[in-house]
Amino acid sequence: MRFFVNVDHVATIREARKTTEPDPVEAALACLAGGADGITVHLREDRRHIQDRDVERLAAAVTHPINLELAIAGDVLAVALRIAPHQATLVPERRLEITTEGGLDCGPAAQPIPKLRDSIRRLGDTGVRVSLFIDPDPTTIDRAAELGVPAIELHTGEYANTYRESDAALERLQRAVDHAKSCGLAVHAGHGLTYSNVTPVAAIEDIEELNIGHSIVSRSVLVGMKQAVHEMRQRIDEAR
Repeated sequence: MRFFVNVDHVATIREARKTTEPDPVEAALACLAGGADGITVHLREDRRHIQDRDVERLAAAVTHPINLELAIAGDVLAVALRIAPHQATLVPERRLEITTEGGLDCGPAAQPIPKLRDSIRRLGDTGVRVSLFIDPDPTTIDRAAELGVPAIELHTGEYANTYRESDAALERLQRAVDHAKSCGLAVHAGHGLTYSNVTPVAAIEDIEELNIGHSIVSRSVLVGMKQAVHEMRQRIDEAR
């Protein structure tokens, strides 16, 4: 299983003081030293944490794959097309949300949102692997397959919020993974995953990639980034 670390919240700390530290590029290199397979960053429209320059510097410094999360906004898409990361994950975005609250709307059957289809085409033409961040819903998975993307990332927020009370969300996630694989899609997962809840998700055989950020950055404040990533890597590997 591939394990990507999201370093957005390293930049969140930096932007709290509008200074130069901590540096998300330095953090990314420590993540890779700790056992990450790649780096994820979300270039939001409001640039609340990761900045354009961060993406440019990451592309120059990181030899491992970079997964760039972005909404289908013109200025952000332009950065993705210029940088051409290994992967671009298209996500929904609301200015007032604290973090991404749900999956992407792929549009009704056979009538995908034109801007979404165009963004997928333009990224694909640039050689970028496109993934859609969506809810674990069979109908939405069908829409994603119709759009011709090679991969999806399943939003694990419901599971993260309810795993202590019920197995229902995990079972729903398993069914979604099975359905996505039957549609020929590569399956990734992420959102709200922590040291406490990652193991059951990591144990789902057909999930190829996990994206985890906030929990690791939080742990790194206490033990350092390399160690925090190593500890999460151990939990993932033990589940497999």
